[in-house]
Amino acid sequence: MKDKVTLTYSNPLSVQFGDPYILLASDGRYYMYGTGAGAVDGFCVYSSDDLISWKSEGQVYQGNTPQSWAVANFWAPEVYEKDGKFYMFYSADWRYNPTNEEENFRIGVAVADKPTGPFVELRDKPLFDPGYPVIDGNILQDENGKCFLYYSRCCYKHPVESEIAEEAKRKGLFNEVEESWIYGVEISPDFTQVIGEPVLLLRPPVSLTDKQSEWESRSVTSGEVNRRWTEGSFIFKHNDLYYMMYSANFFGGENYAVGYAVSESPLGPFKKADNNPVLEKNTAKGGIVTGTGHNSITWSKDRKQMYCVYHGRTQKTGEERVVFIDKMHITPEGVLVVDGPTTDIQTIE
Repeated sequence: MKDKVTLTYSNPLSVQFGDPYILLASDGRYYMYGTGAGAVDGFCVYSSDDLISWKSEGQVYQGNTPQSWAVANFWAPEVYEKDGKFYMFYSADWRYNPTNEEENFRIGVAVADKPTGPFVELRDKPLFDPGYPVIDGNILQDENGKCFLYYSRCCYKHPVESEIAEEAKRKGLFNEVEESWIYGVEISPDFTQVIGEPVLLLRPPVSLTDKQSEWESRSVTSGEVNRRWTEGSFIFKHNDLYYMMYSANFFGGENYAVGYAVSESPLGPFKKADNNPVLEKNTAKGGIVTGTGHNSITWSKDRKQMYCVYHGRTQKTGEERVVFIDKMHITPEGVLVVDGPTTDIQTIE
């Protein structure tokens, strides 16, 4: 019998991605997709055998072509393997923009025969048009064969009344506060259309007494920006419960952080966890990491260890978003715990 090899690494990784997503494909390799990393109007991918050493496989999807519906701001790709094909969900600006909206984001789907592409758009238009800008598509393929799409309605032109907005106005910070909300909707198994109407699942707290209000409102209460985000959702099932991780606050600021909510159904209702946020900056504890967010999860090849994959910043990397991977687990009581952010030596088996 082969002895188990323990590998070591330290965060951040050498990959400069925002919104990192890792697919453990059927070929036994890991593939990481994300925003940026030198891609022009599209997305790049890195591959790895061990989650530590990553090889650039180049750009795998190209938008902003005469045939493409997507023209700019290519964000947050996620890739799913299904029936021998690989499907990429991503966000981008829609070419169709008759009212000249500043934020005209929609979600699209592209398909490839290999995780390294090339990915080709399934259709010459977005997956669906809810009538407002949307980003951060995430997919659940449930055990009963049904599929669900989760996404974030953008803050753009979405001012919301709340006690936090009232306080910000009273203090002279902002006249209004815009919010992004997470929705879920069933999607056809071939990923070509949504089924039924989207359901609102998560939004920022309305009341100042809500225990989630402090951490989810830091971008507003610090005077950074007049927006509160609920975005970057990632859903998975554990012991018959659905866990939805999500990010709050400004992705470009130090207060970006991750929480989670739990439901007995893929379309809610979801209850936010008492131990939120489960991932946030560590500078108050003497660390060097800020802006931790937009996570996904992946597994060790034996499916025994869960890892939280996310982007963050350090004093050394400055404004550049870089990738972190930290262990995470769920306690016997159902509490989700992320062992990060870390910058010291970590192990992967």
